[in-house]
Amino acid sequence: MVENTLIQPDQNWMLWAILISVAAFSIWAERTKIGSKFSAVVIAIFGTFLLSNLSIIPSAAPSYDIVWSYLVPIAIPLLLFKADLKKIIKEAGPTLLAFFFGAIGTVVGTIVAYMLIPLGENGWKLAAIFSSTYIGGSMNYVAAAEAVELNSGNLLAAGVAADNLVMAVYFLVLFAIPSIGFLKNRYPNHHQLQAENDELNYVETQVLQSNISLSNLSKAIAISVSICAIGNLLADLSGINGSSILIITAIVVLIATVFPKQIGSIEGADMIGTFFMQIFFAAIGASANIFVVLEYGPILFVFAGLILTIHLIFLLGAGKLFKLDLAEIVIASNANMGGPTTAAAMAVARNWKGLVIPAILVGTLGYAVATFIGVGLGYWLQSF
Repeated sequence: MVENTLIQPDQNWMLWAILISVAAFSIWAERTKIGSKFSAVVIAIFGTFLLSNLSIIPSAAPSYDIVWSYLVPIAIPLLLFKADLKKIIKEAGPTLLAFFFGAIGTVVGTIVAYMLIPLGENGWKLAAIFSSTYIGGSMNYVAAAEAVELNSGNLLAAGVAADNLVMAVYFLVLFAIPSIGFLKNRYPNHHQLQAENDELNYVETQVLQSNISLSNLSKAIAISVSICAIGNLLADLSGINGSSILIITAIVVLIATVFPKQIGSIEGADMIGTFFMQIFFAAIGASANIFVVLEYGPILFVFAGLILTIHLIFLLGAGKLFKLDLAEIVIASNANMGGPTTAAAMAVARNWKGLVIPAILVGTLGYAVATFIGVGLGYWLQSF
């Protein structure tokens, strides 16, 4: 379907101006009296979501693809220059456990949704695709569709639209969870308490970061882009789809762990990375066009929403039973749904510094296994 929007998908300069402006506005707005009640991420998503659904900007455009393909991979090393693995490896365990429970919740949710919502002869294929997407992330959507040979353009388009819309809404839910008093009082909340303490010391930290300079910023970007280039080259040589993020992460973590003083002394890299992630969230909001969903398949929105609802309920229940930190539960769920990039972005946005690496690690694990689990589940459901 060709969208009739004020700004067309090929008007790249206009779209980039909007994405960057919304990202910048969200960061400014977060420090206002009203905006402080929300996070910059929520403001960015809502901003472009409104523009998209008012038919001002398109829900799909090459500019958004560039954000996913280039801007986010560059941001990851920038955010991990201080990631000395020896200091944080102990924190990956609980997040991995939460990720495992989240995957189980997705499988349970898919089975229930498949049994309750009639999707026709292609229902098992859609179940395979959506379960793959909500175990590993959007990358697994295409892989699972190819694996089950779903060739219907309308169904695929409706599925992407429903996935984008549900994902945008679910992002907002995940960002709200750590602030819900009922949950805060019933789960360990160490990461959030640490983030609040860090925020109190924000001004002092900025004063100490007096080494932020043009030399440091240019060095940070040069190193990050070089790591991405090497990572993608190695991924192409390996022939494993989706491995570039894992390789990029491995390279920067290795460097940060082996040379913590040299790489960790490059100040300002995390600021650039955080801003790139804000642009990414603006692109997410722009992709969530409710009109596309309503035209092609509102039932898929219900299907996807039911899966994620059961996923979250199951994960919260398991998290309570195993006394997992609320932040670990939220990050694991994000990794299930969006993969390593969205999970890392949320960890950064929430200032959960100890969860950035675990977010990327469990997210890339999801990339690796989600398609196999989803496709296997789909073929099993076909027998009913």
